[in-house]
Amino acid sequence: MIRVQSVAPDSIGGELGLAPGTELVAVNGRALVDFLDWEFLTADERFLLAARLPTGEEVEYDIERPEGLPMGVTLEPPRIRRCGNHCDFCFVDGNPGGLRTPLYIRDDDYRLSFRYGNFATLTNLKPWDMERIVEYRLSPLYVSVHATDPTIRRWLLRNPEAPDILPQLAWFAERGIAFHTQVVLVPGVNDGAELERTLAGLYGLGPAVLSVSVVPVALTEFSKHGLVREPTRDECRAALAAVDRMATRALADRGAPWCYGADDLYLQAREPLPDAAWYGDFEQRENGVGSVRFLQTRIAATVDRLPDLAGKRIGVVTGRAMGPLMPQVLTDVAATTGGSFELVVVENTLFGPSVTTAGLLPGAAIERALAQRRDLDFVLLPAEAVNDDLVFVDDVSADDLAGRLPFPMRLSYDLVDALSECGVRDAECGTEGHTPHSPFRAPHSGVGKGEG
Repeated sequence: MIRVQSVAPDSIGGELGLAPGTELVAVNGRALVDFLDWEFLTADERFLLAARLPTGEEVEYDIERPEGLPMGVTLEPPRIRRCGNHCDFCFVDGNPGGLRTPLYIRDDDYRLSFRYGNFATLTNLKPWDMERIVEYRLSPLYVSVHATDPTIRRWLLRNPEAPDILPQLAWFAERGIAFHTQVVLVPGVNDGAELERTLAGLYGLGPAVLSVSVVPVALTEFSKHGLVREPTRDECRAALAAVDRMATRALADRGAPWCYGADDLYLQAREPLPDAAWYGDFEQRENGVGSVRFLQTRIAATVDRLPDLAGKRIGVVTGRAMGPLMPQVLTDVAATTGGSFELVVVENTLFGPSVTTAGLLPGAAIERALAQRRDLDFVLLPAEAVNDDLVFVDDVSADDLAGRLPFPMRLSYDLVDALSECGVRDAECGTEGHTPHSPFRAPHSGVGKGEG
């Protein structure tokens, strides 16, 4: 059952009187289970909608809708399908206590995989789910494979009932569903010969597997360190060698690398990143694959949008992972804008120093790093570090943080977004008349991927 959360004025939904709380029951006699049914079954230009109003009255609407005209209906958030695996390296299980309740939800939902690019394991699919994925053409999906050997994969997932992943993916591939896949590298378990076997198995599925990324496992201070550890430099180098061998084969056979190491894998191996051309369309950049090169290409492609920042001193906050990789990016931006950029590398005081991604930086740690600074005109913060309500992982509000800092701040996904706004909104970029307490919004971007 799905309910209406809000209705846009002057929309089809508004004209029908679909008020908040209205239950959307069926379309053309087919029951509506969730947002996927609503989106796909109402795509026709004409359909019958059965609904139950907040008063309890049951009504049926014969709807004619011009192609492309939205219904104007926002649904209540769906009930997330929970993860039935118990991975030793699960990041959610590595959360400290006292955080917001949603941060402890372990999701494994194929619908969110299609909609947002979240990685899912596909271990909780029922036959009805599989048929539905095919019927609605939910492609591509983002799949956490980790290992193709059934025994090793079940051990990694701590799920003795996890299906054999290669036949599962092959079944979907035969029906036109494609995948982006990932391997979270757990040393001593799915690296070495097992990694080679996994890459070969996925490659053997043909073009349905669009890409595979190899990501080193990330642990917090609260993770199960007695059961899993992070890879060493030599182990990361060995994994990169396996990735390179498969990528060389794919280049020869298919004209693209297909297999990619995450930026953090190169960082931990202390190896240089490939050039931007290596990553093609950067299809897994939100999984940390080619993120730095993507930033560089974005900056190079938008030189004409960047304002003159000569004389400005700009701080750029990031996590320890990007610390060694960002200087070249900032050099490019400085050369384009004339501004003086300083990288502010912040250690994660909530999850521990081993968690180095900028997207998990707590607001309190950022505040401690910036509160005593008086030498900056404004600062850019990673927009991935806040949720849709502009709240950091430790419940610090971005607006509250902005009010306590001694200079203006902007949230940014790729530097270009916030710096471009500086060209048209100078008052928020360090010029006279700025009020630090002014409200602000993060530039729009997609949702990041989970580790699954």
